[in-house]
Amino acid sequence: MTDALGYRLKLGVVTPSVNTIVQPEYDDMRPRGVTNHIGRIHIPDRVTSDDDDFEELVRDIDRGVDDAVERVLTCKPDCVVLGVSIESVYGDPKAGEAIQQRLRDKFGDDLRLIHAGEAIPAALSAVGVDDGPIALLTPYQPVSEGHLKTFVETCGYQLHDAIHLRAPSAVGIAHIARETVERGFIDLAATRPRAIVQFGANMCAGRYAAEAEQRLGLPVIAVNTATYWHALRSNGITDRVEGYGQLLELH
Repeated sequence: MTDALGYRLKLGVVTPSVNTIVQPEYDDMRPRGVTNHIGRIHIPDRVTSDDDDFEELVRDIDRGVDDAVERVLTCKPDCVVLGVSIESVYGDPKAGEAIQQRLRDKFGDDLRLIHAGEAIPAALSAVGVDDGPIALLTPYQPVSEGHLKTFVETCGYQLHDAIHLRAPSAVGIAHIARETVERGFIDLAATRPRAIVQFGANMCAGRYAAEAEQRLGLPVIAVNTATYWHALRSNGITDRVEGYGQLLELH
C-alpha cells in the first residue's frame, strides 16, 4: 500500500513551535507526490536580546527535539528533516550527527535525519564551492558566530564575514523585513566571498536568496532551501523547482 498523496516520499519535519517560515517554505518547494508532515518542538517565545537569552533558546530546542520526533514518526515518514538550523551546529560542528545518533539509539537504527549540518556543505559543493571564503547572514546574536565559524572551518571553508541581525525574540525572527535580508546579502557580497550562506530557519529568505544570486553574481544559499533540497535529493527525488535559486533548478 502506498500513501495516496505522498506516494513518492513522505517527510517528517520537526521545527520549533515558534517557527512560522519552515512549513510554508517547504510546502512551496514540494514536488508532486512528496508530502511534508510537521511535528512541533514546543518552546516558549523567548526574548533573545543578549547572548545568554540566545543560548537558553538553543537549550530549549534541544530539550524538545526527541518528543517532536517521536510524534512525527507515528505517520511513518521515509525520513525526518530537522527544520531548525542552529541546533545542528551549535556547540559542536558535528552536533547534527550526534542528534541523529541520539535519535537512533531511542527510535531505531534505521532513522534517517536530514539536517543543516550536512545540507549546507552538500549544497555549496553542488554549486561548485568546495573551499575558500564564505559569508554568513543570520538572525542570531553575536554569540553564535564562534559556533558557526567552527562549523564553517570544519567543513573546509573560511568564515570571511558575517552579519547577525539580532532578532529580539524567537517569533521575531520571522518578522525580519525583506529589505533587511536583501541589504544583508548586498553588504556581504561587497566583501567578495565565494558564496553567501543564510542561517536561521525561521527567517524568510528562500526566494530572496534566489533573486540575490541573480543580481550579485555569486551563490546565495538559504538554509531552508539547502535542507529541503538535500532531503529530496537524498531520497532520489530529482525534480527541478523554480523560484528558489540554482540549487533546486539545476542540481
